Amino acid sequence: MNDLVRQHTALSDSDLEWLHLLVSEWQLLSDLSFADLVLWVPTLDGTRYVSVAQMRPNTGPTSYQDDMVGHLVPRGRRPMLDSALDEGRIVREGDPEWREEVPVRVESIPVRREGRVLGVIARNTNLLTVRTPSRLELTYLQSASDLAQMIAAGSFPFPGQQVDMDASPRAGDGLIRLDADGVVQYASPNALSAYHRLGLAADLVGHHLGQATAELAPARGPVDEALVKLASGWAPREFEVEGEDGVIQLRAIPLKPKGTHIGSLVLLRDVTELRRRERELITKDATIREIHHRVKNNLQTVAALLRLQSRRMDSEQGREALNEAVRRVGSIAIVHETLSQNLDERVEFDEIADRVLAMVAEIAPGAVTTRRTGRFGILDAEVATPLSMVLTEVLQNALEHAFVPGDQGAVEVGAVRGGSRTEPRLLVTVQDNGRGLPEGFDPHRAGNLGLQIVRTLVEGELGGKFDMVPGPDRGTQVILDIPVRAEKH
Repeated sequence: MNDLVRQHTALSDSDLEWLHLLVSEWQLLSDLSFADLVLWVPTLDGTRYVSVAQMRPNTGPTSYQDDMVGHLVPRGRRPMLDSALDEGRIVREGDPEWREEVPVRVESIPVRREGRVLGVIARNTNLLTVRTPSRLELTYLQSASDLAQMIAAGSFPFPGQQVDMDASPRAGDGLIRLDADGVVQYASPNALSAYHRLGLAADLVGHHLGQATAELAPARGPVDEALVKLASGWAPREFEVEGEDGVIQLRAIPLKPKGTHIGSLVLLRDVTELRRRERELITKDATIREIHHRVKNNLQTVAALLRLQSRRMDSEQGREALNEAVRRVGSIAIVHETLSQNLDERVEFDEIADRVLAMVAEIAPGAVTTRRTGRFGILDAEVATPLSMVLTEVLQNALEHAFVPGDQGAVEVGAVRGGSRTEPRLLVTVQDNGRGLPEGFDPHRAGNLGLQIVRTLVEGELGGKFDMVPGPDRGTQVILDIPVRAEKH
């Protein structure tokens, strides 16, 4: 709509914002009217109209099989559009039109903002299935007529009340029509069912909706007065009411077709099961986070026990082996600590990588520095846990074997997200400027435990590739190429 309005019309940005607000609301008008809606706006030179938006009803058959958005029609071809635009009134005169052997009643509703008519809504009703209307259909049509008059007067939609139509109740979910005092004139079967689930034993018609709603909700002192007013429909609001056995979502729409409050339209939906599932998910998320927290605590306990044991050993080789185990356990604990703070099973791995670097740097000779470049991004837990262990082993190996005491050196961890959209990958490099690889060294056959762990995790669990090669200038470069899931932006 933005492109069409800016290309063909002279409307300002504030006018365009009003049209967006209207389009966000007009599914309601379409459903209440059982009609298609097409929004026509006059072009810059005033000789034509351009259709900038279209809506089909959920409550009846469409009268337009084709997409009308972007169509241009010259002024004079549709006289009802001209009359509504020029005279600023709703135009209903004229015989039905025939479209593909379907009779269609056409009406034109001017769209007014601050005294100016910005465009015209063509309301097209398929008459092929017209029958004697029920009380529900009559209420729908009367409410649609009131809303149409409010659009023509510039009092609907309500400024500052943008509605998310995916989350907001719709006419078919449940509808209640109130008089000016907030007394129920009509309640649809779905609306009655929702209130019965709240605990209502009687019919709603003839009762004050605000008072009836407040009686069904748990007593909350002064809040009851606000609830009575909200449910009476005096202001455009959305709110929820929770009873002992159910939850309903309500949306109140004051009706002022001629500037005077004549009543209200209340749309409502039974969201009991939806809220129950949301609570279950919240409970599940909390349980998962608690499990990660406890796993982290248990791993830290194991690491502490291993550290104590290492201090009691006389063998230097045994102490070093236990200290390596402490760092391995610690790298896994870092991942679980991060997962315990998240709502999903994905983690920002840059923070984990930095903490692993800091942990492993404790064994570095005094003159060797460590740093990270690039970013790992967000990774799934099943990738983050083994990758943290791999990073620990590779860094530990570099700091232990690349340098001798007294060396001045550096170890750099680089990370780059790459690959294609369908096959995203993470390329990790660990580069040192130490003494390099021994002659004839084969990383794929080396028998030390650290490299065995790296090969097993990278090639087996992560499905990636691992290699160790001489650095570009000196030292050693470890290359990890791992498939990952694409980041969501």
